[in-house]
Amino acid sequence: MKKIILYALLVSIAYLAYIAISLAMKPPVSVLADKKFSTTIQVRDWQGKYHPFVVGPRNPRWTPSSRIPPEMKWAVILAEDANFYKHEGFDVKAIKNAIKYDLEKKSLKRGASTITQQTAKNLFLSREKTVTRKLKEIYLAWRMEQELTKGRIIEFYLNVVELGPMVYGIGHGAQYYFGKPASALTPRECAFLAAMLPGPRIAYNPYKNIGKVLKRSDMILRLLRQNGVLGEDEYQAALASELNIAGLQRKVDQSVNQAPVFSASSSAQQKAADKPETEAAPAEANKPAAGDRSSESPVIKTEPATEQTLPEKR
Repeated sequence: MKKIILYALLVSIAYLAYIAISLAMKPPVSVLADKKFSTTIQVRDWQGKYHPFVVGPRNPRWTPSSRIPPEMKWAVILAEDANFYKHEGFDVKAIKNAIKYDLEKKSLKRGASTITQQTAKNLFLSREKTVTRKLKEIYLAWRMEQELTKGRIIEFYLNVVELGPMVYGIGHGAQYYFGKPASALTPRECAFLAAMLPGPRIAYNPYKNIGKVLKRSDMILRLLRQNGVLGEDEYQAALASELNIAGLQRKVDQSVNQAPVFSASSSAQQKAADKPETEAAPAEANKPAAGDRSSESPVIKTEPATEQTLPEKR
């Protein structure tokens, strides 16, 4: 028995040492705090092939936090990670529930990843579903929470999320679906894009399941209203507004069949396309929760919220 215990201990030490060494070989998380920082990651197209993708200001479609509407930030927070401003990178309760579910189903289908964990995975790790990757993801998410503001984490998250066939980031998604810069998105459009995040390829692909996407976007709008992000008039106006997604099938078909393009042909052309964003961006000084250490957190049109709470309802 002692030999078995000793062997198990040695295996555990070797396993943890392997994880520590592999993490040490990655760029330090602290570099992400630099606003001028850019890096290249690998993203996958819908045929399963990987392509380089620039994250940061060197990507012409990069959208800084000041140009992302507060409604867009709150839409993903309320729909994907309601405890974002309370946790330190990972949600212990959610992880326990996920482990229980996966053990019952004998699979690794439920990951319980927070926004910070998803950002860590997208920037540093592969997409494989393994225990090793999950442990690395949790550690990196914790480190990101120590080095970065919540606003900076949301900025990275929204600039790398997948929103369609070779459509990565809110800047590209806004142009692809609505022909406008991210700063010009309406609450309805913000909810629509946020509704796609759980599965833009199949489950919430607006080309295949537009009704499902719209139903989820209505739910997200309700969350925005219930948490004071939208007033009653704004909420009703958003529900009544129609999405201009004509030609969606053509866009998807063309994107799937064409080679991926990640940047504009020139920075001058991109600047011309983003001309509406030259208007003053909304200030982002209010904090939705005491857990947020960022001046970049989404601005809510209500009084500052109390400690670790979402904005007060109107």
